Amino acid sequence: MTPTPYLFFNGQCAEAIAAYADIFDGEIMEQMPASDLPPEYPVAEDRKSWIMHSRISIGDGFLMASDDIMGDGTVMAGSSVMVSLPTASEGSAVFDRLAEGGEVQMAWSPTFWSAGFGTLTDCFGIKWMVGCDEEPKG
Repeated sequence: MTPTPYLFFNGQCAEAIAAYADIFDGEIMEQMPASDLPPEYPVAEDRKSWIMHSRISIGDGFLMASDDIMGDGTVMAGSSVMVSLPTASEGSAVFDRLAEGGEVQMAWSPTFWSAGFGTLTDCFGIKWMVGCDEEPKG
């Protein structure tokens, strides 16, 4: 069993998933607009282009997401998506791209447990922890 993060957006899901697929060199596996919902699930006209479900591959895992089509969700404050890249240079590059237009909480830097780690909230409001598998230098 492999847990899969499922992210929720407020109309920016398609843009966010495209950005994440580009940043992580992933593939968009699924992307279903709300307009494909059956008639018994009424969707406001201005939300029919929103995404009801999407899935992208990232390395050996997946990231799933949708827009909050019904508008009854709340922001989840106590969670971050954690990714670990093989090297510090790869981790730093991903961190920098995720940070574009967002807010860095802990700048990318070496730590006692890793050659690089940092935390941020991206421009879509998603919290990330980015690290690397490379050992810290002596």
